[in-house]
Amino acid sequence: MVDVTREIERKYEATDGGGLPDLAGVAGVAGVTDQGVVTLDATYYDTPGRRLAADGITLRRRTGGDEGWHLKLPVGPDARDEIRAPLSDALPAGLAGLVRSRTRGAELSPLVHLLSERTVRRLVDADGALLAVLSADRVTARRLAPEPGEPVRWTEVEVELAPGGDPALLDALEPRLTDAGLRRSATPSKLARALAETDPDRRGEGATGAEQATGAGKPTEPEKPAKAGKAGKTGKAAKNGKPGKSAKAGKAAKAGRDKQGKRDKRVKPKKATAGDIVLDYARRQAAEIVALDPAVRLETPDSVHRMRVATRRLRSAFRSYREVLDRAVTDPVGDELKWLAAELGVDRDHEVLTARLGERLGEVPVELRLGPVAARLRIWSQARRGGSRDRVLGVLDGERYLALLNALDALVAGPPLRPAAARPWAEVIPGAVLRDYDRLSGRVEAALATPAGPDRDALLHEARKDAKRARYAAEVARPAVGEPAKAFAGLMARVQDLLGDHQDSVVARKALRELAVQAHGAGESAFTFGLLLGREEARAAARERELPGLWAEVSREEHRAALGA
Repeated sequence: MVDVTREIERKYEATDGGGLPDLAGVAGVAGVTDQGVVTLDATYYDTPGRRLAADGITLRRRTGGDEGWHLKLPVGPDARDEIRAPLSDALPAGLAGLVRSRTRGAELSPLVHLLSERTVRRLVDADGALLAVLSADRVTARRLAPEPGEPVRWTEVEVELAPGGDPALLDALEPRLTDAGLRRSATPSKLARALAETDPDRRGEGATGAEQATGAGKPTEPEKPAKAGKAGKTGKAAKNGKPGKSAKAGKAAKAGRDKQGKRDKRVKPKKATAGDIVLDYARRQAAEIVALDPAVRLETPDSVHRMRVATRRLRSAFRSYREVLDRAVTDPVGDELKWLAAELGVDRDHEVLTARLGERLGEVPVELRLGPVAARLRIWSQARRGGSRDRVLGVLDGERYLALLNALDALVAGPPLRPAAARPWAEVIPGAVLRDYDRLSGRVEAALATPAGPDRDALLHEARKDAKRARYAAEVARPAVGEPAKAFAGLMARVQDLLGDHQDSVVARKALRELAVQAHGAGESAFTFGLLLGREEARAAARERELPGLWAEVSREEHRAALGA
């Protein structure tokens, strides 16, 4: 069993080795209580190539105060989610699963040992409620792998907000801390500093602070993605339908990471090639899939949907930018992305449908709800649940999923570039967006020319998917094209939303007919389900009437001309 908490804190370097400053009277701090000194003994774990450290993740086994296994995942500036498990000799299976998308089967072994003598003070308000915890750590760090090293020592100060605390308090306290001689830490964690200061290649050079944070202790795996340069050659592996090394390196779509494991650099549009733009997007979506894995396992709200969207965006980019990336390589990966999206959506679509039917039922006056309609809907819904929780975990724990993650790494590291990838983005990217638009346009015109009924419904459903594809293509273009691409994506989203509501109505009508048949067969009144079906028909008809006006607006030439094609 694991426990998840949001940790919001700031770390400071004690430049003179001094103690804790007095924060009483600052920003609502009415009192400071001394909690004494506690000894914290922690061993940090990682793969031999430090795959966790590469993403700003820490995994430790701690004894002393706050003992147990702790996994920390970066979620934003000054914030990390800390997942805790009880102390045990072996790494708990729950925590091992949360890092599986990073470790990929590599062994987790001790990397660094930290011994901290922590002086703790509680900052409280006038009512005695905890605002934050102020602590000073005298740290002794020793590298354990690949070979034992000599210890290094430093002192740092932390201010951690109480649960639910206002991050503005950290800003208010900072001037008093800096006046006391403290400075913001150049590293996000003790582990990052320990790796920097115990790096055998940098010891003795006197490198400190930011130099160490950015230059020392870098992970040796996974390897950095290859740069997008001249195209037309993708190596032997690509010829065999597998991602291979790109040709001579040229301009790069640099997807660097900052201390928190987030991207800190974007392509420079003015000098970027088409390959730079597409690969930057592909890397971000592939990273999103990996990053969302722990959230899905922890059942974080909306995480399944977000991972599913990332798979769709990436697969759509492969198809839209087929001039840039060889589809002989990307299609097999795209098929696996489609599989993952389907597995993630086993119950998601049904949950959306059930919520829609429940909402529509809530709109019906009580006097028109004849029979046990709510109970019938509940029975129908439960009978169709696929046990998605266990199924999704089975997928994430499976070898096929890991093979997909490895294939994505290989693809972005050795992209199968086609000749167009080396051309300036302006010669390729807008044209790809417009091709997807033309596909959508043809589908919408065909649907509008088709009489209402199943054939039109099918065309509108395909048009919805085309609108989504055009939207994603415009998202790829946004770093280069800028505001016009953002606006165009917004227009495509409006079409997608309208057609999506129409398709939801088509699906809802099918479900309502099924519910009516079940109710009738059980001797119950089917009146209310028939009423709901009629309302859904009216809703779909309304959406069809709205489409010509919306399409006339979004299809104006000026929107496409702004893309610069």
